[in-house]
Amino acid sequence: MKKFFAMFKARSMEFVRDKGTFFWNLLFPIVLVFGFAFAFSGNNDTLFKVGVIGQADNSMPFMQMKQIEFVRYDTQDGSITPADVVERLRQHKLDMVLDFTNERYYINKLSPEGPVLRRLFTADADRGTRAASFIQEEVAGQPIRFVDWLVPGVIGMNMMFSCLFGVGFVIVRYRKNGVLKRLKATPVSALNFVTAQAASRLVIVVLTSIFVYAGTNAFLHFMMKGSYINLLLLTTLAVVCMIAIGLVFASRLKSEELASGLLNLVTFPMIILSGVFFSLEGSPKILQQISQVLPLTHFVEGARSIMLEGAGFMQVLPDYLYLGGLTAALLFVSSLMFRWE
Repeated sequence: MKKFFAMFKARSMEFVRDKGTFFWNLLFPIVLVFGFAFAFSGNNDTLFKVGVIGQADNSMPFMQMKQIEFVRYDTQDGSITPADVVERLRQHKLDMVLDFTNERYYINKLSPEGPVLRRLFTADADRGTRAASFIQEEVAGQPIRFVDWLVPGVIGMNMMFSCLFGVGFVIVRYRKNGVLKRLKATPVSALNFVTAQAASRLVIVVLTSIFVYAGTNAFLHFMMKGSYINLLLLTTLAVVCMIAIGLVFASRLKSEELASGLLNLVTFPMIILSGVFFSLEGSPKILQQISQVLPLTHFVEGARSIMLEGAGFMQVLPDYLYLGGLTAALLFVSSLMFRWE
């Protein structure tokens, strides 16, 4: 344990003394959250996503607009209900919902796209089309701001970068500079070294994430319907999983350039496909299936379920199990591959 705590302390102090990296990890996500909160407070977005329930009337000019992506839902087979589709609107996964069965259209009043789409749709009604018979409805329940939906993705992205580059890149640098070769001659075992690196990064990233959430929440007052304990548990599992990914890359590589390229190759697909900045609702099925393989997806979706829907432990259990199982598999692989030199 003395060896472990010595390595743990050394790695933690190295991070804290690197002022640039330390403040970047704290300030970058805060600036990003406030930036997106400001950017999406207006109604200048020109890309729309509209959910369609029932048999659509494609002769309506509104349904022929190329600027709108229509996501069609089959509520007849029982796999999804109209209420589920409207809930997607409340969570900003959709910008508008058209229910052709009951001749209603739903708008989220907190969505910047809502007023634009309502005006476009009512313009159809003024032309005497079927749109004139539709009744406007607003989403039921407590409205969800875009920043409430966004913050889990921003924190998850910051965790991902901190874990992958803070563990994977650092250990590769140690190997390149001969630090690992020197440590090999000491009583420190590979297990002591790797676990100390992982534990140090775990404590740092979890505390940073708590600071970022609390600091921005003090001003923006995020919606939180679930348990903070569940959110902390999910965050911890996600951090450990990201660290395990970093250890896989750090186990053998000795080139910082190659490590940086491979880590970027992993991080960018997760940013794009994990629903960090935009929903994959209506995207091709293959992309949605790929997204479910990525650990960041399970953190972002689980955190949003806890914060926005009040999901309990059992509702988020599949995300816990996936992150835990993937972590165990990655740690096993990295332990087999690890080399000092």
